[in-house]
Amino acid sequence: MEVPVGLIAKLWSFVSFLPFFLLLFILGLLKAAIICPVVGGIIVIGNSAVIIGLWPAHFFWTYYCVAKTKRLGLVLKILVLVLLPVPLVLWPIIGIVGSLLGGIAYGFFAPLLATFEAVGQNVTDKLFHCFADGCLSTLKGSCTVVRDLTDFCFHSYFSYMDELSEEVPADEKPMDIKLSKLPSCLLLSLLGVLVDVPMITAVALWKSPCMLFKGWKRMLEDLIGREGPFLETVCVPFAGLAIILWPLAVVGAVISAFISSFFLGFYGGVIAHQEDSLGMGLAYIMAVISLFDEYTNDLLYLREGSCFPRPRYRRNMSTTDSLERIKSLENDKNDQNNGRDGSYNSKLVSERSRTLKWSIQQYAPIQVWDWLFKSCEVNGRILLRDGLIDVKDIEECILKGNCKKLGIKLPAWCILQCLLASAKSDSSGLLISDEVELTKTNAPRDKVFEWFIGPLLTMKEQIKTLHLDENEEICLRNLIMGCKNEKPEEWDNTGFPSSDNVRRAQLQAIIRRLQGIVGSMSRMPTFRRRFRNLVKVLCLEAIQRGILSDDRVVESLKSRYGKTFNGNEDRKDRDAPGERSGRGAFDNGNIV
Repeated sequence: MEVPVGLIAKLWSFVSFLPFFLLLFILGLLKAAIICPVVGGIIVIGNSAVIIGLWPAHFFWTYYCVAKTKRLGLVLKILVLVLLPVPLVLWPIIGIVGSLLGGIAYGFFAPLLATFEAVGQNVTDKLFHCFADGCLSTLKGSCTVVRDLTDFCFHSYFSYMDELSEEVPADEKPMDIKLSKLPSCLLLSLLGVLVDVPMITAVALWKSPCMLFKGWKRMLEDLIGREGPFLETVCVPFAGLAIILWPLAVVGAVISAFISSFFLGFYGGVIAHQEDSLGMGLAYIMAVISLFDEYTNDLLYLREGSCFPRPRYRRNMSTTDSLERIKSLENDKNDQNNGRDGSYNSKLVSERSRTLKWSIQQYAPIQVWDWLFKSCEVNGRILLRDGLIDVKDIEECILKGNCKKLGIKLPAWCILQCLLASAKSDSSGLLISDEVELTKTNAPRDKVFEWFIGPLLTMKEQIKTLHLDENEEICLRNLIMGCKNEKPEEWDNTGFPSSDNVRRAQLQAIIRRLQGIVGSMSRMPTFRRRFRNLVKVLCLEAIQRGILSDDRVVESLKSRYGKTFNGNEDRKDRDAPGERSGRGAFDNGNIV
């Protein structure tokens, strides 16, 4: 939309916006008041039942796996066993209180935000959607929250514990701590909590008024001038809501700082043990206050650096990353200062619009997650047709709920396709599709996601240096589905084109690492739910092709999905996007 120019136009835009916003806000509050108690009750009761019901099993199995594991040395194992009751006893309390707060927040804000979303530019019949949106979807979402927590507590947690108790390679040394260092490390952790918690909390409280008024000032300036988040019509109600709820964000930031300060203080003992120096631990206790102060200054665009001292707390502490970070911050601030000067100039408005469009291209983790499962659906049909997916794996997933084997092989195959395509195209990142390239620039700013994307970029570079030919790529795709890839001799009778043992070992290492990454992904709460829905689609495909005719599988699907399941479901539910539209973005596996 066009930005109003002139004082009268801006004032009229501001006045005409307020009644529109207040009506939506009141309607959203009424919906939230009705939905919130029901949603909160579902989440609290459901999660509490899961947490309390599985707590005895979690308690005894955790102790068993920690006592059995060889990944921990004797001293560290005894220390962990002694301290385990603390987190195990706190877990039900934290889980139930977190479910209560999270259920109230979700039940309140989801209908409220859905009311504002209903007036978006692409929404038809806005009046109906203003009343209907956010009611049924929030109730379904609360049930999904309980289901995901159940999957995590019942499957992911035990998978983590089983991995902890597995045998370790002979050359891997167990993690341990020296008994002589233990008293000093515990003393430093206690000292770190006593010093860092009040200091970091004090810094957060000191900066909170600045955060409150600076945030309000910036949003009100954008509201009057219809800039920034107020530039697009669809964003105007959300930006107005942000003004009202901004104090809650400030309070949440202070609480987060208080909670984080405990972990930051405890880490002083870890630094002292790693550096084998009591002085380094003390230096960290002081340096972390300075680091937190500088972080808040950068966040609020205050002075650079910190007034607190920052001693070196590691012997091999590199300054390269800090210099690059400072340079990047300076460039960002210069760009913003240039954008704020003469902010009503049309040229600068267009520049900020381009900046806004660039920021929208910053992909969210949920987008990458969606791409992965869309790829699994498209490629799963292809592999099922070619006989590379064993029907027994589908039956085992449907009848017994054991999707571990297929849940690792199929996503690993899809990601391997992406790595091969990215290496061939000489891409700087990962070639998700013909139009989407995931790089370090547009990748989600999420630490958990970075743990996955970093190794994948490394593997892509390794594949690029190997210069695989077409026959090797085809064979590699078959091997990832048909072999365990644990020993080099597994490939002896597979017809792999290359006889170079070093080359084989490198490729096997890449596949094993890829399967390990997918194994870690499979423990994420939403993975199991989404993958089982995917298996349902593959099962329907197998039944229609006559590959699967087990009556037990059909009855299991009917009992689970009831009337929603039949042999001829709607085409739009069976077909993947690429198959419905001919050659789409997801064809030929060129998607993560």
